[in-house]
Amino acid sequence: MSSIGLITLSDYVEEISKLEVEAQNQAGTGGLIVVSNINNLMLLVSYTKSMVFRNGDKSDGKYSDESKSSLSMFLYSKSKVYDNDSSSSSFSQSMMSSTINIPDEFRCPISLDLMRDPVIVSSGHTYDRISIAEWINSGHHTCPKSGQRLIHTALIPNYALKSLVHQWCNENNVSANEPKGNNNGGSSSKRHKNENAIDHISANKASKDAVKMTAEFLVGKLATGSTDIQRQSAYEIRLLAKTGMDNRRIIAEVGAIPFLVTLLVSKDSRIQEHVVTALFNLSIYDNNKILIMAAGAVDNIVEVLESGKTMEARENAAAAIYSLSMLDDCKVQIGASSKAIPALVLLLKEGTPIGKRDAAIALFNLAVYNPNKLSIVKSGAVTLLVELLMDDKAGITDDSLAVLAVLLGCSQGLEEIKNSKSLVPMLIDLLRFGSVKGKENSITVLLGLCKEEGELVARKLLANPRSIPSLQSLAADGSLRARRKADALLRLLNRCCSQPQHSL
Repeated sequence: MSSIGLITLSDYVEEISKLEVEAQNQAGTGGLIVVSNINNLMLLVSYTKSMVFRNGDKSDGKYSDESKSSLSMFLYSKSKVYDNDSSSSSFSQSMMSSTINIPDEFRCPISLDLMRDPVIVSSGHTYDRISIAEWINSGHHTCPKSGQRLIHTALIPNYALKSLVHQWCNENNVSANEPKGNNNGGSSSKRHKNENAIDHISANKASKDAVKMTAEFLVGKLATGSTDIQRQSAYEIRLLAKTGMDNRRIIAEVGAIPFLVTLLVSKDSRIQEHVVTALFNLSIYDNNKILIMAAGAVDNIVEVLESGKTMEARENAAAAIYSLSMLDDCKVQIGASSKAIPALVLLLKEGTPIGKRDAAIALFNLAVYNPNKLSIVKSGAVTLLVELLMDDKAGITDDSLAVLAVLLGCSQGLEEIKNSKSLVPMLIDLLRFGSVKGKENSITVLLGLCKEEGELVARKLLANPRSIPSLQSLAADGSLRARRKADALLRLLNRCCSQPQHSL
């Protein structure tokens, strides 16, 4: 680049600005090929700038070894585009990449195009299958992005990222399939053979061995790598743990969990976010729940839940707690933490709809263990749960009702619930308009209040003209559980009607 006058950072910035202006000027003349070439040149200059000056403004403009490797990879990718100039698909895909704002995490580091078939190599980095296969087949045996030697050449499908890419394609009206051209039959044939070869790859022993080697490599980087390497490794483990039970088992077997638990308190927000999400993904496999708890993860997860560096980290910590709390022993250990339940209640107040739901489910799981009920009540959960019943934006009516229904089994919880003046009218509305589960839990709460308060709650129900028809409808056409509870509540109301009336 120095040979064309690009030496300092300002030289690069000025050149990129000139190219942007020229691209805009050419766009009005109908010169699509010219615009495409300018865009590719602009990408080259921008990429080179980021490589040369990645550690600050180095006025000498000298390239590091990694920069040379990355630049070689970039030039290689562009040479592959121009090897097929006559192919309409190459041109259209290049134009698509330059005109549609593809998220960086969906771009292949080699081609800079959309990764329609992302795969993970042994270094832990993700590439589009066609691009990395061509890179390896051309004689390269190193990771294009890191320059590290590939310990094996197995390409592991990144199903999690592929799902996200397809979702993005649907939302942005972009084809999720590889464009088909007139002169690239060989490439299409290779892709078709590759796809057939990796069907059900997770069940293949060779693939499992490759996953194990990849996981071992990533765990090694977690243990000894720099902050940047730990961040990338945690991200790749997070994705790998999302793709199936075998992967979750293998990642745990190679010893990832203790290192992930340690990194929960990292000062790097992205590392913390990736690590807590990876632990949540791993915890979906029941045996891993025990390993996570044995590694002493509760205190660190609760710390992220309470004061994580991002809301996503806090919410994924709540998801990890609700997953772990499915086991009875975990309910006891989590409930014994003085900060866990208050932190969940705080997220119930501050979180996004997804975070609120994760917190509510976690509270429900914990409340099943009787000693935890009092802690939940004392943390102020009842008032929040009642408020959330009719919060359409939160969208956790059923989850809130489920927690309230469980808290009826605690005398302090029952006292808090019956002191809510707005609850009974809301429950009557939910008998009419709620979901199947919502109607069941509404009847459960009303029945519990009637048994405790007797005539007071019964007369509130009888005074509302919509309550009896709603209960009769559920007794006739509701779910089995709803019919049983509606019938019990109607009998209870009938007894109240037959007793002498007293003024309120």
